[in-house]
Amino acid sequence: MDFGLTIFPTLDTPPPQDIARLAEERGFESLWFPEHTHIPASRETPYPAGGDLPPEYSRLFDPLIALTAAAMATTKLRLGTGIVLVTERDPIVTAKEIATLDHVSGGRLDFGVGAGWNREELRNHGTNPKTRMRLLVERVDAMKAIWTQDEASYAGEFVNFERIWSWPKPLQQPHPPVVVGGNGPTVLDRVLAIGDAWSPNVIDDDTLLDQIAELRERADRPIEIIINAAPRRPERLARYIEAGVSRALFFLPQRDAAGLEERLDKDRALIDQLA
Repeated sequence: MDFGLTIFPTLDTPPPQDIARLAEERGFESLWFPEHTHIPASRETPYPAGGDLPPEYSRLFDPLIALTAAAMATTKLRLGTGIVLVTERDPIVTAKEIATLDHVSGGRLDFGVGAGWNREELRNHGTNPKTRMRLLVERVDAMKAIWTQDEASYAGEFVNFERIWSWPKPLQQPHPPVVVGGNGPTVLDRVLAIGDAWSPNVIDDDTLLDQIAELRERADRPIEIIINAAPRRPERLARYIEAGVSRALFFLPQRDAAGLEERLDKDRALIDQLA
């Protein structure tokens, strides 16, 4: 099992490039940045984890710009969007941004995607929360067409364009791995439709391990499992290793440089213990 990191890069953490250097120096496999374009002040949609929404949700940097800085500061570290809210983005623009980032990173990008949970945030982008799952699948499909066709066309319920030229094509072929995030009741359908990998949050081990087994039974191709917010207890991680999970991402708190280094050193020690 490889081990990576997830963090909300904000003004309360070291800059993205510094976080990336710290991660690579300690031998972590990947670094993932999430996305929220904004948080509506109304806060009508409850925080899925319960309680108050952490302040970093409304303060984090744009993930693609932050990952570009991380790419320039590292040479081996894989870089992931964990996740990009495709339901809040134009697919033609996003396809070009992702292909460009794949090139400037030297083909080190994992494209994590999701539909979003904050209904007011989605509506501010003109997205109907009730159709966001179908929209996600269609926009990712449309981006794949742009990445893989010299003259791309797409006709769908939400996305329509005819005969467009768009370069660069991604460095990774046919495109960066599409990692579907989420734990919802229909998430496996989306993984099977558009995903090269699935990245659920670890909430309940037994439930998640059952879902992993279900996905493998339903899949007609290899699909990588990348657990997010991975537990830091060896006995729990051992169950995921036994289940064939290939990557685990530790969630990092909002800390200054010294505090973050301390956390990373503890995580590195845990990994060495497992090894």
